[in-house]
Amino acid sequence: MISRIDLRGRTLSRRELLETLPRAEVDVEHAAEAVAPIVHGVRVRGAAELRDLAERFDGVRPEHLRVPAQALADALAALDPQLRDALDETVRRVRRVHAAQVPEGFAVELAPGAQVRQRWVPVRRVGLYVPGGLAVYPSSVVMNVVAAQEAGVASLAVASPPQRDRAGLPDPVVLATCALLGVDEVYAAGGAQAVAMFAYGAVGSEPQDGETLCEPVDVVTGPGNVYVAAAKRLVRGVVGIDAEAGPTEIAILADGTADPVHVAADLISQAEHDPLAAAVLVTPSVELAGAVEAKLVDRVDATPNRDRVRTALDGSQSAIVLVDDLTAGLEVVNAYGAEHLEIQAQGASALADRVTSAGAIFVGPWSPVSLGDYMAGSNHVLPTGGCAHYASGLGVHSFVRAVQVVEYDADALQAVAGRIVALAQAEGLPAHAEAVQARF
Repeated sequence: MISRIDLRGRTLSRRELLETLPRAEVDVEHAAEAVAPIVHGVRVRGAAELRDLAERFDGVRPEHLRVPAQALADALAALDPQLRDALDETVRRVRRVHAAQVPEGFAVELAPGAQVRQRWVPVRRVGLYVPGGLAVYPSSVVMNVVAAQEAGVASLAVASPPQRDRAGLPDPVVLATCALLGVDEVYAAGGAQAVAMFAYGAVGSEPQDGETLCEPVDVVTGPGNVYVAAAKRLVRGVVGIDAEAGPTEIAILADGTADPVHVAADLISQAEHDPLAAAVLVTPSVELAGAVEAKLVDRVDATPNRDRVRTALDGSQSAIVLVDDLTAGLEVVNAYGAEHLEIQAQGASALADRVTSAGAIFVGPWSPVSLGDYMAGSNHVLPTGGCAHYASGLGVHSFVRAVQVVEYDADALQAVAGRIVALAQAEGLPAHAEAVQARF
């Protein structure tokens, strides 16, 4: 059901280690070729193209591309009370964590009359994408919206695919979550076409659309399939994006003290997202590896999404990696750079401090990835495919920009004028020097 990679007794270079470790193969470049006409069509034809694409891909032609206010209110009113309680608590925790992320500005006095200040400015408008394919993700609404709200973004729009059995509206739980968070601009648009709509805006095609259906945004965020990732690649530069998110992945660093039931359950929890999801166990314990393999057989057969899970675990992107010890295991997980990294081993907190590449780290047996997906307070939109080597998960920082403010008086400028002239002349830019000299 899941393959083994035995690294015991082997000394691998970083390059060799990266080539050996499992990773989902996602051909974003090929997908971009298929997506380019979609992006162009939405840019040129706006709402008319969005309706045509919804009919083609979602099997429904939405009457209302922008979800009516009454539909949002009705969805919230019909929300199951227990689910609303869970969402309320998730919002509370996520908001507290993200409020703490808001960066502070600073001012530096370099000399009398010479000051450089930095302030953080939120982007004007963001487009937040919420998938609606194999599963429904109200939790993604929370993660995207709360981070943008805490950053101070004034204008937020959400898009999620139209549902054939919902008269072309997005999933009602997604709509209810938007209403719960005070988001009233929601669109029935899925996949690459939603990304294009956010990047370029969309003119209306029906009276209910108005002349302009959707205004362009400055940043597009949110998870999605390979076509969403390809669309983000195509519009990057026109707008900012969070990442080209790939299939979800979990890595677990565990020793012989780990409970194989916990480990197997956590591997399955991420494998049920997608047939391409990656599940990797790194351990020095052959006994744990065997016990986890046995538990996987039992638990996969019992889980409702067994076909999806089995495909993910059988795939080349999933494996049990045997290492000599936990130090070697750390080298492996740091090279892998998992979206989610669990540490179920003695001294888990100290081991976590030695991790240099992971989207989020879950420490100890009582911090499963599922906690982070919903209720930990952290953000679950995280870098995949090894992007954790250089990228962070979604947060307030995804929606703000640092702006530097320079303020010198005459004496302060004159004090450095000669040095500026020397540098400008060395670079062959005499007009730079003259712009200073002209003031004196």
